[in-house]
Amino acid sequence: MEATMQKFFSNRKLVIFIICLIISFGLMTVSVAVRNKRSTPPVVQQFGNDIVGFADNVVATPMNGIHHGFVSIKNLLNTYEENQQLKSQVNQLTQTKVKDQILTKENKQLKRQAKVGNTLTSYSKINAAVITRTPSSWNSQIIINKGQAAGIKKNMPVIAGKGLIGTVSEVNKTNSKVVLVSNTSQNSNRFAVQIINGAGKVVNGIITSYDGTNNQITMGNVTSKAKLKKGDKVTTSGLGGVMPKGIYVGTVAKITEDDYGLAKKVYITPAANLNDIEVVSVAVRNSGVN
Repeated sequence: MEATMQKFFSNRKLVIFIICLIISFGLMTVSVAVRNKRSTPPVVQQFGNDIVGFADNVVATPMNGIHHGFVSIKNLLNTYEENQQLKSQVNQLTQTKVKDQILTKENKQLKRQAKVGNTLTSYSKINAAVITRTPSSWNSQIIINKGQAAGIKKNMPVIAGKGLIGTVSEVNKTNSKVVLVSNTSQNSNRFAVQIINGAGKVVNGIITSYDGTNNQITMGNVTSKAKLKKGDKVTTSGLGGVMPKGIYVGTVAKITEDDYGLAKKVYITPAANLNDIEVVSVAVRNSGVN
């Protein structure tokens, strides 16, 4: 009898379990159907969703806080490192500035002691504007609005932008004529220049002509054995006239040799834009003792 009762209750539990499953599936089906038809879920589902969302927030808030804390610490460390690097750069800049000031002062003192006055690199500038540049003489000359009254003299170098564009060829009371480095006449471009190669050796020479096809000025009859290469900087040498030393002329474009290999011809790309000349500076070599 007892065994029969246990079997009955066992079967009864099974039946109840099956009925619960059927009811659960039915509720799920009804819930999905209602949810699909309504813009908002049922109240019970909303309540359940709110509970789940609240639980997620409770768990997520401290985790997000920890994550943001690690990110903030990392950013702080990066900022500190960048700050240290910037401080180092500022210190180096300050040291360079101080050193430059000391060298400038020392240079002046040495000049006074040696009684050499201004060196070949010492010059001041007279600013001027281009008032005439005709199409017929576009590559030959320009007229500027400063002349003898402003201290302009013949053969003074004229600078525009990055480098030398020519020399003063004629001086009037209130204006001057400037012959450009792109002038193709034989006697127009003869001024002394120098090239310092990668080894620090100096090659001196004279600008002899202009190659209009490639927009290059040429330095001919170079007999120095020093090796030159493309990109070497060319400046005025300060020798043989009123032109100061160290004015940027351009860079070496190519080097050729004559048929006998005894002399070189150096082609130089001008540093200044010769097609865009509106404002210029005339370099006046300083004289006397500082």
